[in-house]
Parts: sequence; structure tokens; C-alpha cells
Amino acid sequence: MKCFFIFKDKTKEKKGRQTASALKNQTSKSNDSALAPSARSLPSPRSIPELYKENEHNLRVFSVQELREATNGFSRLLKIGEGGFGSVYKGQINPANGKGDPMIVAIKRLNSRGQQGHKEWLAEVQFLGVVNHPNLVKLLGYCSADDERGIQRLLVYEFMANKSLEDHLFNRALPTLPWKTRLEIILGAAQGLAYLHSGLEVQVIYRDFKASNVLLDKDFKPKLSDFGLAREGPTGDRTHVSTGVVGTYGYADPEYIETGHLSTHSDIWSFGVVLYEILTGRRTLERNRPTLEQKLLEWVKRFPAESKRFSMIIDPKLRNQYSINAARKIAKLADSCLNRNQKERPSIDQVVESLKQAIRDSDVGNTSLNGSTRSPGSQVVQRKPIKVV
Repeated sequence: MKCFFIFKDKTKEKKGRQTASALKNQTSKSNDSALAPSARSLPSPRSIPELYKENEHNLRVFSVQELREATNGFSRLLKIGEGGFGSVYKGQINPANGKGDPMIVAIKRLNSRGQQGHKEWLAEVQFLGVVNHPNLVKLLGYCSADDERGIQRLLVYEFMANKSLEDHLFNRALPTLPWKTRLEIILGAAQGLAYLHSGLEVQVIYRDFKASNVLLDKDFKPKLSDFGLAREGPTGDRTHVSTGVVGTYGYADPEYIETGHLSTHSDIWSFGVVLYEILTGRRTLERNRPTLEQKLLEWVKRFPAESKRFSMIIDPKLRNQYSINAARKIAKLADSCLNRNQKERPSIDQVVESLKQAIRDSDVGNTSLNGSTRSPGSQVVQRKPIKVV
């Protein structure tokens, strides 16, 4: 899905040379309003640009030529994704010291004519240059330079072999994602959000939680990606930050859309939408369905968690290989996340605990063939469960 931008910054970006040193200068000046502390009159933690300046040495600075060689000239055969920002390619880079085996990476190349510009690129570099959590994608380095082809903005990430949660929920060409695996993935995503909300010196609002931004590694471990819309949270006694409304249609918090007041509660609403997507196997909006079924959140209201008809919303691809009791708990959790009153939504820490309990409840309901669980592959295999602590 494409991102929508209700309010756009009409200030034109300067077309001057943007090299690695320019990035450092922009960081030190901290003149990007989206990243500035929200309450200067009160004592506040250090801002993301300030924290980034301490950690920027951890990111590798690539040349355009290095990344062009890594992708065989940005070959279409190596393209693995595309969005408003541009294209993502699978590539291979050599270690910085020249020793050791090449590393498989994902390289995102900003389209200068795309919807997202340098501001979002810079935000992603700075946020991912600061955060460090097993459920957040790792940024390895970046490229910021001008050449004969124009302004070049690229990001280099760890490679995620199993694409995204969106792919495995909605792409019929891929094997059905098992119930237990869905819960383990969404739990990991919640733990990543919990780190952003309360695990750093500064609070971070992700602002773009959706299934396509939950990437999966070779073991189906989830990692949140795409921090171009991330924003520092409120400081001092403030409850929100005021900002232009951006996000993805179908996932954005209605109160945020109406008022421009952004808080971590906005991430919780988006999380509730994705909970219903993993329950139903349906996208938040599907125009090819009957009118009453096109909008997911309106359709599921007809089948409350405690009703006898509740099982009718469960993804039919799951068949009977899920726990109905756990599914009811997930639906109730989703409903609480989707409360129109932001203050009555659960915190992400409460969400994490609820998901852990749902996984425990699913230990029996999701088994088949003498305790084996259906993996994302076509065979029935013994699968080592993710430990829930």
C-alpha cells in the first residue's frame, strides 16, 4: 500500500552536494523539525540526532560504485521490493577490511522523484543508527553522494530471507503461515515496538506499523523495518506531539488523522489492525469483496469474539489448526487496541503479555500429527518453538 501525505512540507530541499560529511553536518545542526526535541523549555533526554552523533561511527559509508557493483548495476533480476521510496535490491558486499566472505544484504535506493524524500531517508539513517534490538532490522550503512546520474541516497540493511508478514498472509503462492507462527511473529513485532516506546533514552513513535514493514529472517524471526516516518515522542508533561499527518491508509489512528496529535497510542491502533489481519488472512481494505466485507474493521464487528459466529472470520487457510480460545483472546486484544479513546488502549507492554498468554493457550490447539506443527514449508516438521518468557 502506498503512504498518504495529508500535509506536505512545501519547503524545497536544497540541491547542493549531499556527501557523508553533509549528513554529519545536518545531524549536528539538528534542524530537521521532525527530529527535534518537542519540549525545549523542560529538561529532556537527548534527541535522536544527538544520540546518533555518538553512534554514527558504527555505520559504514559506501560509495555509489560499491553499491552498483554489489547489485550488478541495480539489475532488475535482483530487485526484491518497491515502494514510494524507490526500489530494494538483493546485493553482496565485501567486508570493510577486505577479509572474510562477502555478505548478502538488502540495498534500498531512494527514487528522487518518489513520494518520500531526503527528510525520510535522513530520519531512517538516524533512528536506525541509534536503535539496537533483535526485533528491529539492522542498518549496516548508507550512501549519500552526487554523481553524473544525480543525487544518490541509498541504505544498506541486513538481508531478510523470508520477505514480510504481508507476503505470507496474503500471497497465495506461498505456503499458509501456521497459527502458532503468526502469534510468534506478532509477539516479536510487539517486543520491537515496546523497545521503541520505552527502551531508549528517548521515546520513539514508529508511526508506520503494518504487515509489510514486519520483515522475516531465515528462521521467521520478525524485525520492524522502514523508519522513514518515525518520530520522537513527547517529553516533559506533554502527552503528544503535533505533526502533519502521514502514514498508510487503513492503519492510521483516526484521532491522529483528525487532530494531528501523535503518541504511542497511535502505534497501538495500527497494531490492532494487524492483529485482525493475522486472524482473518484479509487485508485492511479489499475492494474486490462484497460491499459489506471490503473494510476489514467494519466486517469483523459483525462477528464479536464471544459470539457463536466468531469462527467465521478466522482465516479459512488455517482450517482447524488453531486454538479457538486463543483466537478469541487475540480478537479481544485487537478490539482494545482499536478503542476510539486513545487513553483506554493498552500499553505495548500489556499487549506483549497478552500475546504471550495467547501463545501458551495455543500449545495444544495448533498441533497436528503427534505434536508436530505445520511449518511455512510444504512438509510437516518438528519445529522448535520460540521460548516465551
